[in-house]
Amino acid sequence: MNARLHASLDTPLVTPVDIKLMNVMSSLMVTGVVLLLVASLLWWLVRLPLFALAGITVRGDVEHHNAVTVRANVAPKLQGNFFTVDLQQARLVFEGLPWVRHALVQREFPNRLRVVLQAHNPVGYWGAEGEGRLINSQGEVFEANLGDLEDDELPRLSGPDNQSAEVLAMYQALQQPVSALGGVLMGLELTPRGSWRVTMSSGARIELGRGSKAEVLERLETLVRTLPQVTSRLGRKVSALEVADLRYDTGYALRLRGVTTVDPQQVKK
Repeated sequence: MNARLHASLDTPLVTPVDIKLMNVMSSLMVTGVVLLLVASLLWWLVRLPLFALAGITVRGDVEHHNAVTVRANVAPKLQGNFFTVDLQQARLVFEGLPWVRHALVQREFPNRLRVVLQAHNPVGYWGAEGEGRLINSQGEVFEANLGDLEDDELPRLSGPDNQSAEVLAMYQALQQPVSALGGVLMGLELTPRGSWRVTMSSGARIELGRGSKAEVLERLETLVRTLPQVTSRLGRKVSALEVADLRYDTGYALRLRGVTTVDPQQVKK
């Protein structure tokens, strides 16, 4: 009798499954209530007037924008407070300002935004005259108030918008060889047919034809190397160049100021 009682007392008690389930559910409910209270507290905190956006600190390239301009154009488009404002959306708002190429937007505790602006660096006009568009040093086309330009003696580049970077690269490659002709490269056009056309500060026009950058440069360098000899034989200087057409396989055609290939006798007849 005693042996049986001793054995039964040593046997561990097993908790029923339904009690375990109730304990788990109770723990989950308590955890849920705590999390809900914490979330409610946080929501109350972030809605406090203390965290309403009170100002914007702007750094970087700000020569085209002052505090008044930023507040007038940006502040009405920002939604939320210090915690809830969408920084990605805020960045797009700032990048919508004229002259702004890129904006870095960060929170500045407790109620401000800190913005660093990168402005477009214009290197030329883009498109036909009167379009009001520019091209920056990255080959990107943008719109801006041309009256804000510090240097209005920029070259005019043109071509398909999706090839603006290619046009800028060709312009940079042609600058030095064109200067050897005694002028400044003031215009470069990529025509719809893929042909390149140069306009110099002297008013001279050079038809470069189609091809890769290397092919175009080779044709232009041939002109630079041989033009002084050609013009000297005709009693003219290189600066007399009006038109050069390099779209020939075996040479080029020229038109020089003061030189005509028309026989006066033929004109009289």
